[in-house]
Amino acid sequence: MKKKSIVKNSFIGGAFMATLGIFITKILGIVYVIPFHAIIGEIGGALYGYAYTIYLFFISISSAGIPLAISKIVSEYQALGDNKSKERAFYLGKRIAFVLGIISFLILMIFAPTLATIIKGDLDGGNTIEDVIFVIRVISIAILIVPVLSVYRGYFEGHKYMQPPSISQVLEQIVRITVIILGSFLVLDVFQLSLASSIGVALFGATAGAIVAYIYLVNKRLKNKNKFIFRNKIALPVSDRTIIKKILYYAFPLIMIDAAKSTYNFIDTFTVVNGLVHHANYEVYDAEVVVSMLSTWATKFNMIVTSIATGIVVSLIPNLTSSIVKKDEKDIHKKINQAIGICLFFTIPMSVGIAFLSQPIWNLFYGSSLTGPTLLSYFIFTGLFSGLFTIVITTIQVFKDYKALFIGLLLGVVVKVLFNVKLISTFYSVGLPPYYGVITATILGLLTSIIYGLIHLGVKRKINFEELLRNFIDILCGTIFMGIILLVLKWLIPVDSTSRIINILVIILYAVIGAVAYFIYSNKSRLMSRLFGNTLNKYLKRS
Repeated sequence: MKKKSIVKNSFIGGAFMATLGIFITKILGIVYVIPFHAIIGEIGGALYGYAYTIYLFFISISSAGIPLAISKIVSEYQALGDNKSKERAFYLGKRIAFVLGIISFLILMIFAPTLATIIKGDLDGGNTIEDVIFVIRVISIAILIVPVLSVYRGYFEGHKYMQPPSISQVLEQIVRITVIILGSFLVLDVFQLSLASSIGVALFGATAGAIVAYIYLVNKRLKNKNKFIFRNKIALPVSDRTIIKKILYYAFPLIMIDAAKSTYNFIDTFTVVNGLVHHANYEVYDAEVVVSMLSTWATKFNMIVTSIATGIVVSLIPNLTSSIVKKDEKDIHKKINQAIGICLFFTIPMSVGIAFLSQPIWNLFYGSSLTGPTLLSYFIFTGLFSGLFTIVITTIQVFKDYKALFIGLLLGVVVKVLFNVKLISTFYSVGLPPYYGVITATILGLLTSIIYGLIHLGVKRKINFEELLRNFIDILCGTIFMGIILLVLKWLIPVDSTSRIINILVIILYAVIGAVAYFIYSNKSRLMSRLFGNTLNKYLKRS
């Protein structure tokens, strides 16, 4: 039987494939939290969140920009027909990523005590400083592998082969989840070791998953070498120094984008516990419960929403870069409007739906809680704004408008820093949940960057957003129509139940009816045809 080889994807096809892989990964990332929450509890979730949030911040510094930079450079040399420079960029990208990973690993290993002290301060109760130090050092091991893995993904994506990176993400997540569930259970319930030891094993899942995904991509590239080599080669006079400068030039802004997003959670990690204790009269244990929800439990649902934007961006960067190189203004405008429009098309109704069903969703995954559903119903909208933020800011980066990029990122982070603790106190003083202040500060920061970015694209790049505005209005109308249908349904079938079986049935029923209502409106208003054209029909026919 003939071996199936990898196949290139178009912009929409690539966005679909990348989004599908990320979406499956995030779904897996949500499902596993049911047993994981049952094993480690809220305080264990806070300890896991402390380490994982810090890990994500350092991963963003050491590798976040590298895969997209490699994707962009490979796409450029591919368009120019320069095979030698393309392969050299891949080799040098791996070396840079490895060095950055080593540096980040050493920083976390050496300064783990300092980071733990900042998080806990002089507060007693909950997790100890020693526990926090231990889990930070365990998760730091993954940083030795993930950056190089990300370069391989960027290499495939730059050639518009979206399937292998997507499969590697799913493999990575499956292995990670297996280690998390099996490892934490064995350590805590079978061997009767400490909670910190259980969390340490769970965090090691990130390293195990990265190793498996790395082996898969290396093997996939070796078996498909002929797919990456041109028949007609040209050799441009490009030195290693020039390529390294180009990688860093492209990667640094991308690193700043991801670091800025991670900074929002980073700020929460170091301010929320102390803010709730000192400004809202929370006990340390209760404050850590909120932190566990923000950093570990509720954020799992946000990942489903943001995965839409992540998949779009993965396909947008090489395709938009190609259009810019070719100076195809019409196609540039179309792709930007299409990318933002598709993101909003999925994320707005998805966020509203999750907020509407926050009670049964939380009860299903984590059991009954007074705080959880209320927090999730508002927190889910940070995912919507984060997705839009990713697309807008990345688009600015592709145009190499770095000054505007840095200003937009800085404005958002400054707003978050200025309002994070202040809004905790404000919401508490008016009788609203004080953690709403943390969420509001995040939304305000992201919204500031989004508005600045859209204004810049309109003024500097002359992007016309009239079509996007029209689609946005239809998306809102479709979401409102969906909401009305769900409200009517709520009168007939309540959404509050302590039974997991009933919660599953309620969520499925509401999700199906809501999705059908939304897609009916979208089809009748021709919103779907404006956004997807004939692409959606092609995929429907194949399935």
